[in-house]
Amino acid sequence: MSDITKNTTIENIPEETPEQAELDRLIDEGDYILKVKHLKKYFPVATDFFGRPTQYVRAVDDVTFGVKAGCTVGIVGESGCGKTTMGRTILRLHSVTGGEVVFEGKDLAKLSNAEMRKLRPEIQMIFQDPMASLNERAKVDYIVSEGLMNVQKRLSKEEREAKVSKALSDVGLLPEFASRFPHEFSGGQRQRIGIARALIVEPEFIVADEPISALDMSIRAQVLNLLRQLQKQRGITYLFIAHDLSVMRYISDRIAVIRKGKKVFHKAVLAC
Repeated sequence: MSDITKNTTIENIPEETPEQAELDRLIDEGDYILKVKHLKKYFPVATDFFGRPTQYVRAVDDVTFGVKAGCTVGIVGESGCGKTTMGRTILRLHSVTGGEVVFEGKDLAKLSNAEMRKLRPEIQMIFQDPMASLNERAKVDYIVSEGLMNVQKRLSKEEREAKVSKALSDVGLLPEFASRFPHEFSGGQRQRIGIARALIVEPEFIVADEPISALDMSIRAQVLNLLRQLQKQRGITYLFIAHDLSVMRYISDRIAVIRKGKKVFHKAVLAC
């Protein structure tokens, strides 16, 4: 397991430039649970006298790829390349500037807010920083069940508590941890709480945004193995974001490389 935490440079990965029309055809015809086609996310950085944007940062610039059900596609790149922005845009945590994000035949970019709320249980996110992503003032019971209460409002207190206990057990935590606060846990345990929060609504697809980067080397392998085990048990599909190629080789079925908002390594994501 020692090689999965070893830093690996991505500077020596060659760029690939297949014909875009051929890439589009392969994505359109492929059996993918997620199809990202010409995705763009621009942030305005300057405006004119009337407040109209005149300059943009092209955080995600014309990215196309597909993810097959039950597989893990890794998105790798150096810091600031746009990979986290891409993951958040795919889940509509950022608005889509251009392109399509098609999940199970539905273009998420075109769904209304009400339609997205109905779809949220199927698409979840594991955030990068377990220290910042959990509400320090809330107990674990509330943190893990918050999403569940939004999508299954008729659950009784007993049913909700049972689901929280199972979610904690699934990620290797004791059910009695539900009555504690986040500051009482280690970084690895906090990340497991974040994973339980994503899993409790039984999603089909999860964006894992550098879920081990804030963890000690000694527990990174534990979290990676947990994610793989849960995938085998539940058939979850992952989009796994990281900057370490050795981690990607361990967790991913296919890898896409991002540089300056563009995908430069295409062939890897055309099959699982």
